[in-house]
Amino acid sequence: MSEQKYGDIRREYEAKELNREMLDDSPVVQFQQWLAEARIHHPDDATSMALSTLSPEGWPEARIVLLKHCDDAGFIWFTDSRSRKGQALAANPRAELLFYWRGMERQVRIQGDVEPLSAAQADEYFNSRPLGSRLSAAASVQSSEVSGREALEARIEALKAEFPEGDVPRPEPWIGYRLVPKRLEFWQGRASRLHDRFEYRLTDNGWAVARLSP
Repeated sequence: MSEQKYGDIRREYEAKELNREMLDDSPVVQFQQWLAEARIHHPDDATSMALSTLSPEGWPEARIVLLKHCDDAGFIWFTDSRSRKGQALAANPRAELLFYWRGMERQVRIQGDVEPLSAAQADEYFNSRPLGSRLSAAASVQSSEVSGREALEARIEALKAEFPEGDVPRPEPWIGYRLVPKRLEFWQGRASRLHDRFEYRLTDNGWAVARLSP
């Protein structure tokens, strides 16, 4: 095994503390507060989240998607249900979301059950997207093999000709998903790796909050 200078890639965490008194009793409100801060400090990537699912064959799979909305009902994103993540969620409708805001030294993990949104909700969001994004979604069967980029671009041009007014319809498999949270963990980096971690876990009596060891 070749020698590696692990210290060369090590950095210290210098953020402020996180204690129970600073946390809202609602994990969704707490998340919204952190997200609002992240959007100020990192407006381009604040809503980026890793979505982890389990494939029908049992393989863990993760990818970055964008959070589109969150409230007490759950956390929402949109994608092609024919994709690998769509197939995984059809077989096992559970997932975990991970947000990492590096400059703020914060992570949030969210576990829960996943449910599809209605066609009307998918239509509403799809029709709010820029034309280029709608054309791309209509031209692609996400995760399927394609002969080359030229084939995708040709499909785009065909759709432009078919819908010259830009009223390209939402493909039926392009839908929204909502993760209904059952567990959330808020992680704040601290000096000497003595991080602050708090877990919200849904119980019959509401949300229970506990500090976790770093």
